[in-house]
Parts: sequence; C-alpha cells; structure tokens
Amino acid sequence: MHKPSSTWSAACLDKIRLATTPPFQKFIGHFLLTPNYRLSGVKINFEGTENIPRHKGVIFAMNHTDRFNYWPFQYKLWKMKSFRFTATWVKTAYFRNAALAYVLRWCNTIPVPSLRSYVEDFFNTQLGRSCAPAEYRALKQFIDGKLESVRSFTNKSGEAAASMTENLAEKVRRGYEAVMDRVTELSTSALSEKRLNLIIFPEGTRSKTLGEGHTGLAQLALATKTPVVPVGCNNSNHIYPGNLPFARRGQVTYRIGPLLDFERHLKQFRIKEPFKPFSSSARRRYKDIFEKATALIMQQIGSLLDPKHTQGC
Repeated sequence: MHKPSSTWSAACLDKIRLATTPPFQKFIGHFLLTPNYRLSGVKINFEGTENIPRHKGVIFAMNHTDRFNYWPFQYKLWKMKSFRFTATWVKTAYFRNAALAYVLRWCNTIPVPSLRSYVEDFFNTQLGRSCAPAEYRALKQFIDGKLESVRSFTNKSGEAAASMTENLAEKVRRGYEAVMDRVTELSTSALSEKRLNLIIFPEGTRSKTLGEGHTGLAQLALATKTPVVPVGCNNSNHIYPGNLPFARRGQVTYRIGPLLDFERHLKQFRIKEPFKPFSSSARRRYKDIFEKATALIMQQIGSLLDPKHTQGC
C-alpha cells in the first residue's frame, strides 16, 4: 500500500473510523429526524424493499436530488430494523467545516476527493500556491492516461503547461492514487468486516434531474465483486429545498430496483484479474468496461424516477 501524501484529503481519510452500528446515525435518527418528520408531516415510501438482500453487503446507487436525500432513506431502513446500517461517500469539501466534519466522521461517511479538489489540495499543501488552469488540464490528461508526458500537453489555444515537470506530475498521480487506495480500503471494510451497505451517488453532485454518472461506483463494484442496488429518489428536494437539515412537509418515495449481480446483469463486465480501482493503469485498460457498466447503472436508476427527475436525460 502506498502511504498518502501529507495533504488535507489524506488527513480527512486517516480520521475515519467506521462502525457497524454508527452512534451518530442513531442519535440523529432519535433526536432530529423522528421529531422533525412527525411534526412536519414527512412521509417516506419504499417500493421494492424485497430487492435489498439481508445476508450480504451491497452498494446502493442513488440519484442525488438535494443535500440530504439519503437521510430519509437511512432513517426508513433503521426504523424497519431488519437491514444493515450504511456508510456513504461524500465530498471532502464538506469536511472543511470542523463541526460538520466531526458529525460526518461519526455518521459513517467516507470523504472522497475529486481529482480537481485533490490537485488543488496538493498544490496548496505541497507548493503553497494554486494550480494554474493549464497545469490542471495537463495533469488530468496525464492521470487519465491520455498523455504519456505532461511536457507534450498543449491545449487548443496553444497554451502549454510550461511550469509542469514530469516529476511533479508523477508525484501528484501517486498521491491521488494513494488517497483513492484509502477510499477503496474504507469502502471494502464497510462492506465486509463492518457489515454495512454503502451509499454512492454516481452523479457526484446534486441535480434535480438525473445527470451523467461517473465511473467510481462501477470501478469499486467490479473490483470488489459487490452487487449494486439501484435506488430512485423522488421528491426529496421538496422536503429539503435548501441547506438546512430540517425537512418540510411532504412525501418522498424511494423506488428500489432489482439487484444487479455478477451472475446476471453485471456478468458481461466481470474483470477476471485483480485490478486497482481509480488507478491510471485501470482507467487505460478498462475504460470502456467502466463506462458501459456505469451507463447500465444510470439507466436502471432512471427507470425508477418520476418524469420530473428525468427530463432532459
């Protein structure tokens, strides 16, 4: 295992301690969500509960309509008392606030940096400056396996990443892969030894209508042979319209689709040899598989959504 560079992203991950029964999820359920949902008249509907296995960990692939749309889902699972607790992938940006970071750590969240946020973090931490646009574009193409050398980068306007060296680019790539190794370790631990289910938003950002999926979920599922359960979240953005964690009156419906397993639905994407998810080598070698698996998962989520959440898809 590579040891992550001493960046803020790595420090966030080093503080994560997952629990089979997360104390703050129960605390929030008892003292925030229960009174809030009762007083406000929030109704949570589940359709397709029979599609959630009880004997093994799964990845819930859910659309991301608003800041809190996984809360009613977690709450309903908890109140039903027959399903595993969950861990959730969240953006590292939420950990910038110390108080919020404390709560998130106790709620079984796993901070996942985007490449852009990691690069900015690396430059600020290691070099004491921001990353120039041309430098980031060169680094992204290099890490994605589209460039053999950052020195060969020139964008359409003729701008070159003149200040970028091969040594610096390789250092950023190794650091990012090491941080994502830690994300993989925590996610694998959540699904296996901690006996949790994992919630991932493949869109990577919030949108009232279903957007394009990123391949991170598919990479993790294929590397760990973890089945995926698609979940369509409908109307949560109306009970959580802003940034405050207090729900308004309304009804949210979660449609839970059939399990996508490796004996049937995902069989065509099975990769026989071990590979390291989120690595440049895996992206170069299996890019087409990752993208096709992601397209299938997004299609399944889309089939579970009301028309208002799929307009433009």
